[in-house]
Amino acid sequence: MNLLTNGNHHKKENTHKRNFNVLFDQGDLSLFCIENNEAETQTLEGLVTQGLVHFYFCLAGKARFQFSPHYAREIESKHNYFFYNPEKNLPFEISLSSGTRMVELSVSLTELHKLFTHDSIPFLKPENAKTKLYDERQIPAALYVVLNQLFSVNLDENTRRLFFHGKAYEILSLYFSDKKPDTENCPFLNNEETVRKIKHAKEHLLKNAHTPPGLKELSKFAGLNEYQLKAGFKEIYGNSVYGYLLDHKLDQARALLDTHKYQVAEVAYEIGYNNPSHFIAAFKKKFGVTPKKYLMGKN
Repeated sequence: MNLLTNGNHHKKENTHKRNFNVLFDQGDLSLFCIENNEAETQTLEGLVTQGLVHFYFCLAGKARFQFSPHYAREIESKHNYFFYNPEKNLPFEISLSSGTRMVELSVSLTELHKLFTHDSIPFLKPENAKTKLYDERQIPAALYVVLNQLFSVNLDENTRRLFFHGKAYEILSLYFSDKKPDTENCPFLNNEETVRKIKHAKEHLLKNAHTPPGLKELSKFAGLNEYQLKAGFKEIYGNSVYGYLLDHKLDQARALLDTHKYQVAEVAYEIGYNNPSHFIAAFKKKFGVTPKKYLMGKN
């Protein structure tokens, strides 16, 4: 099942079991339905187009977005992703489990500027337009009802375009009408607040490096869910939560070795390893040499 990208437009391949439908497409505002009715997982190619805001709403099943061999995100039923990258086009593959139903809506910032005032949607301010964002939310009940209508309505060609054009605007209005303070409702400001919380979590993690908190405990401490914490660490620090902690410990170990005051086993215990052989293996994996050879090279 292939979703072929051509600029901002998408071509479709339909069978009785698998379906990618273009509901409405005028370039700067587009609406699509995606289904996988086969028994096996199906994979499509996609593109986060530079400068466009992309919404992916998962109504049933689940999907996996693969942006690179080492970076992927999963979306569960009744959740949506908000993607925006002002720097470059971002290709990806999306794997749809059997029974998955999704809606994709893409809109340009220019089009959003026409719909909202800067004061009502703070991320439309020029200083925020250069901020890339990946955000996850749970689909509100009212929006979930509207999204499901896209799969069941049967219209003639004369009214089809008008109906789905209106639905695109209805989806945007419901998405941004969540009754929360602006700093929580606005994805861009929420992203900045999330960055602050992730840095706070990182500081707490390093402060307790010898007895690190579990992911659930760390997420609660930071005021984030586990997904936000894991994805945020990957985005900001280029590593998983505990991969980052391991790198920090090994950098600390190298600094201790540089003092020539500690034996290898002492350094291992100092940074929290109970088994020096595990420390030696981790050190070699990161730096390419064993701690002993590293010390020999420093002499």
